[in-house]
Amino acid sequence: MGKTFLVYIMANRKHGTIYTGVTSDPAGRVWQHKNHAFKGSFTDRYYCDILVWYEVHEDAEAAITREKRIKEWHRPWKDRLIEAMNPDWRDLSGDVGL
Repeated sequence: MGKTFLVYIMANRKHGTIYTGVTSDPAGRVWQHKNHAFKGSFTDRYYCDILVWYEVHEDAEAAITREKRIKEWHRPWKDRLIEAMNPDWRDLSGDVGL
């Protein structure tokens, strides 16, 4: 089995500030967000520590392309993407092993 890549969105609350990222270490990266490992970073400053959406990719290039496209979207589109998977904006970190 090959490496998997996660495109993900972290939030600070429902319809609050969001952050879109990509990683090859989902559990580790979410742990970093939840524990504010990077002081002064965007997710640290805005307390984006709730995993509200993710998508698994088997190809790094595809995951990076998807992340970049989502970052270009208007906010209502991102909200609809999140709510299609997670209507209550609950923390999905358990899905990635946390």
